[in-house]
Amino acid sequence: MFAERGLAVLRIALSTTALLTALPFTASAEAKAPSPGERIASALRSSPVYVDPAYEKSVPPARQDQLARRIARTGLPIKVVLTPLIKGDSFNGDSAVLAEVVHDRLAQRDLVLITTDGEFTDSLNGYEWPGDAHQARDAVAAVGFLDEMGEAGPAERTAKAIELVEQGDGTKAYEEATSDLNGGSGSGPTSKSPSGKGTSQWRWSMLIAIPALAAAAALGLLLFVRRRSRHSRRGSSFMYPHTVFAAARAADEAEVRRRAEAEVLDLGEAVRSTDPSDSSNSPASGLQRALDAYAAAGTVLDTSRGLPDLAGVLALTAEGRDALDAVSAPLPLCFFNPLHGRAADRLDWRALGRRDSLRVAACPTCAEAVRLRRAPEVLTDTAEDGRRVPYFEVSNSFWATTGYGSLLADEDGGTNLDDGADGSLALRVGRGEFRGTSRNRFRGEFSRNLGRR
Repeated sequence: MFAERGLAVLRIALSTTALLTALPFTASAEAKAPSPGERIASALRSSPVYVDPAYEKSVPPARQDQLARRIARTGLPIKVVLTPLIKGDSFNGDSAVLAEVVHDRLAQRDLVLITTDGEFTDSLNGYEWPGDAHQARDAVAAVGFLDEMGEAGPAERTAKAIELVEQGDGTKAYEEATSDLNGGSGSGPTSKSPSGKGTSQWRWSMLIAIPALAAAAALGLLLFVRRRSRHSRRGSSFMYPHTVFAAARAADEAEVRRRAEAEVLDLGEAVRSTDPSDSSNSPASGLQRALDAYAAAGTVLDTSRGLPDLAGVLALTAEGRDALDAVSAPLPLCFFNPLHGRAADRLDWRALGRRDSLRVAACPTCAEAVRLRRAPEVLTDTAEDGRRVPYFEVSNSFWATTGYGSLLADEDGGTNLDDGADGSLALRVGRGEFRGTSRNRFRGEFSRNLGRR
């Protein structure tokens, strides 16, 4: 509710700004201070370590310089952000939102970001783009489980995190650091051996429990096989591993919604801080297109029905940011799963069971899967019959029609569609296509796109 009220107020302010684009920028009071994300990103351009004043006693300037030199020796694109995160702040107390905002502002393709944690003030989180080559998430997470870090401060923990990231084997470090969390096996304090009367009761309990567990497992397996057989007979134009469903279930819709709200608000702040008296800000300029993207993102956010719509909000805010930054022929978010972030390249992809291929933008992980002839991890949506299917198989979906931008503009700035679209998601949302897409439109456009290749 708070976010909706904030968005409504900001929309009014932005409408006023749009009307004044032809007028000189007169009042200095209208100038807006940089947003927290912009301020952090600006500081990181001159030093790889940003420390909020609240952390300066624990990480003084001399210690910050040591960390910066340590990062320089690694030769890796590591940045550090140590700042308090509290519910209701610009990042809603969420380190993932902070990481995405900073990554977007830096416009840096390769980045390893180490941040403070929103829930545990003495913990750190790791994020990495475009893939997971340095296993940064696990490497940074491992620090919190190391015995030697029990009484360490943020500077020491950050230094250790940098060290583990540099080693490039963060998953192994995390597994080793957490190996004893289950209490292990044997005769330690967490493993009690039954004796006397307890032993007899324990044995009888096991004799009863084991057959029951075995029967339950057999029943579950039977139901699984029947369900799998039924789906196999039904058939699908796109086959994908069960990890797709696991990923879809694991995706935290509430977290993505918070991230989407933060991105919309941040785009609004950036638009408001842009000088409308700039002669380059004609109605067709970056400022106007950013305003359109902001309005469209707000529309989609207000009526979103799940992860596919929230991913669309992220695609629209990325489009608006590209317009403000005057990025030439920017790549959209990943076609297969826009929650993966910005695409790194375009490639020819052929769906299973089809002869023709389609040119789409993909993140490094999905691009690698396609090159290895594996099914990418796709964003799923609910079909009319209730099944979870790839979002681009839902015929009445606006996102299927557009591919979150991949099906609108090609790498030369042209269009993949036949209706003269200019590659703008915002324009189509503004025309009312978001909820008014024809039921069969995607399949027709999808076929036409394939036919053109």
